[in-house]
Amino acid sequence: MSDTHYMQMALDLAAQAQGQTNPNPMVGAVLVKEGRVIGFGAHLKAGEPHAEVHAFRMAGEQAEGATLYVTLEPCSHHGRTPPCADLVVSSRVKRVVVAMQDPNPLVAGRGIQRIREAGIAVEVGVLEEQAIQLNERFLHNIRTQRPFVVVKTAMTLDGKIAAHTGDSRWITGPSARTAVHKVRDEVDGILVGIGTVLADDPELTTRLPDGGGKNPTRIILDSSLRIPETTKVLDTTVAPTWIVTGPEHDEAKATRLRERGVRVLSLADRSVLHLLEELYKQGITHLLVEGGATVNGAFLEAGLIDKVMAFIAPKLVGGATAPTPFGGTGFAKMSEALQLRDLSITVYGNDVCIMGYPDLGGDN
Repeated sequence: MSDTHYMQMALDLAAQAQGQTNPNPMVGAVLVKEGRVIGFGAHLKAGEPHAEVHAFRMAGEQAEGATLYVTLEPCSHHGRTPPCADLVVSSRVKRVVVAMQDPNPLVAGRGIQRIREAGIAVEVGVLEEQAIQLNERFLHNIRTQRPFVVVKTAMTLDGKIAAHTGDSRWITGPSARTAVHKVRDEVDGILVGIGTVLADDPELTTRLPDGGGKNPTRIILDSSLRIPETTKVLDTTVAPTWIVTGPEHDEAKATRLRERGVRVLSLADRSVLHLLEELYKQGITHLLVEGGATVNGAFLEAGLIDKVMAFIAPKLVGGATAPTPFGGTGFAKMSEALQLRDLSITVYGNDVCIMGYPDLGGDN
């Protein structure tokens, strides 16, 4: 078997922990000796053993003289777990194949250097693009110190997210809605504006067909603290709820909300950039935006969308006043429109999802 075969195994192992390792990256490792897999593992959760640890524990003394395939450079620093580079060296493997170098400044090539200095052959770059794609959230976090923002919209074929009456249930079918719940299971936070809460009274929880999945932190943008105290998202027994408000809010109401377990964040700076910086400081590394036109438009005009998931249903609802996915002022010229790249198109029942990444002409 080739290096790419075993590295693909490692990538597949890593991907099984999608959404469980935040803020850490997803990592998979496979140990091979004389054409036989003798150990494998994946990093399952922050603070728990890394992928290499699981693989070496499984292989035991057989690891000596083996080849280690790992999707991300072994760490070289003491964090919540010991450095994996030292474990690799002490295991006396013959060769290490790494998909990509770790961009974390605490590692950034030091793990590879440590292994090479011990006389172990290291090859870097096998299935590198796949490894980068797998950890797009982690790489973005390291580069920007902000959450990776996914904006999800669901619209009719004529571009409406609701009828002119405000009715929006349901635009897409069950298959598309299940796909969205799988994304909710992967993210740390789900964000909407107060308009969505007032119109739909959503739960903003993860509801997968098998009943599994984790609920993200629910983040409501509500500058005047208009949220009704009977709304579903205020039930913090099912998921955490944060309300982002302005400095001139009803403090008595804020106190009542806090007594119910709701976290009230008062931000004087209402810019999207400041919001994301604050959310990142609070541990939100992967954010799903499911807002209406106002919220989505604010993220678009701020240039702070990292990924778009646009679900389109083959329905026509019409209406000059029916809302569309993105509001705000908008761009003045079609040449200024945000272009998406690296597109993928997936069919869910009768609905289509177009997914892509904003082409901002550089790092965002």
